[in-house]
Amino acid sequence: MNKVYLSLGTNIGDREKNLRQAVKMLQEKFESVQSVSSIYETAPVGYVDQPSFLNIVVFIETTYSALDCLNRCQSIENELGRVRMIRWGPRIIDLDILLFNNENIEVENLIVPHPRMFERAFVLVPLLEIAEEPLSSQLLLAREKLDTMDLNKEGITIWKETKNVQGFLEIEE
Repeated sequence: MNKVYLSLGTNIGDREKNLRQAVKMLQEKFESVQSVSSIYETAPVGYVDQPSFLNIVVFIETTYSALDCLNRCQSIENELGRVRMIRWGPRIIDLDILLFNNENIEVENLIVPHPRMFERAFVLVPLLEIAEEPLSSQLLLAREKLDTMDLNKEGITIWKETKNVQGFLEIEE
């Protein structure tokens, strides 16, 4: 089984509901959603004239290839109404492949590890919250990078704790 970490973010509409719908769709499109991080609220990066984001990281195990995973994630984005107008702009949902096993992948439309993940506390905090032990070399690097960040300056706060996948999916609307 391939071990895959995905980052999910949203800042349009009912943000919590958007995340919940995306995780439900991940369960439908992949064999096994193993864990979901707590929900974190974060300030926008890049294009800052927009609402704050809610972010989570999801860990799945799958037999699908990295490109199949990318296609399934983009399918979820499309089904939920993602429109790409402004780089780093507002979005109903964003799904990114952070890690795929401990592989380095660079093809036309996919780079893994995600090229900016080691710079972003809103990715590293939830990623390391659910990281599977023993940590791979990429997860160890993520921990090292996070240890050098000032989380107060990074604009990340916990929005809602999550204990497990089922608990996440049952968050009251």
